[in-house]
Amino acid sequence: MRKILLALTALLGLLLASASPAAAITGNYVKDVEHPYVGLLTTFDADGEFAGRCSGSLLTPTVFLTAGHCTEDVATAVVYFQQDAGVNYDPETELDPITGYPEFCAGDTLGVVCATSDETYNWGFDDFVGFPDTKDLGLVILDQPIALAEYGSLAAVGSLDSLATAQGTKDVTFTASGYGLSYSSPVAVVSFRERLMASARLTNLTSNNTGGFNLQTTGNGKGKGGTCSGDSGGPVFYGGYTSNTIVAVTSFGLNSYCRGTDFGYRVDTQAAQDWIRSVVGDDEYATIDVVAI
Repeated sequence: MRKILLALTALLGLLLASASPAAAITGNYVKDVEHPYVGLLTTFDADGEFAGRCSGSLLTPTVFLTAGHCTEDVATAVVYFQQDAGVNYDPETELDPITGYPEFCAGDTLGVVCATSDETYNWGFDDFVGFPDTKDLGLVILDQPIALAEYGSLAAVGSLDSLATAQGTKDVTFTASGYGLSYSSPVAVVSFRERLMASARLTNLTSNNTGGFNLQTTGNGKGKGGTCSGDSGGPVFYGGYTSNTIVAVTSFGLNSYCRGTDFGYRVDTQAAQDWIRSVVGDDEYATIDVVAI
């Protein structure tokens, strides 16, 4: 995470603002009990050291979609699907006695609401090089399938294209879900370690920061909700709280304290879906629900 923040600071002149990897749901949020396939991703480096946490969503029982900067330089991962996946986390022991977060799946949770992985993929994210096409998509293939009644759906290719030039689209609603920080300031941070969600409005699809690759939404402020550190990789749904249609994964913000607009890397492009197919294979890809908006 430190490497990412340093690289983003170096890009200050290019972006006209300091981008920061997104983290948790903040602002006007509610508990997310609607999307049991949205999980808390904990990652570990080649030495087994805890590398960080992100969010993401299952597209099938084993295919977990997240951000590329969450899987960069990652060797193994553990994913938790409890709504309150880390609320008992003790910073001194660095453990949650109920879930095991961040190191292991506790009790009888393995293969039920928790899974491990030593198969992680980063599409090509490299410290936001090539902005705005950062290729900020990642996949984690779970060792144990998680059986659920439903999984996240991918928006069909080109689903958001019509919003780029259409008039009167500023009121289009998107909903982000994740396990990130709920408050961040120079003097304090608040992290519930729960799956939360918040709705926002479309801001832009064609600015220098979006360029057809990123979705820009309103973020926090004036009764709106947004994302923060730890929400990275979590799904951005088209529509309200009950939507299952993923149009982007939470990618970055322009304020280190989770203020201002949010950006998600779009998954409704041909290149993004071709990459997912190349990783999981044709047969597994055919089981992913792809829906038109």
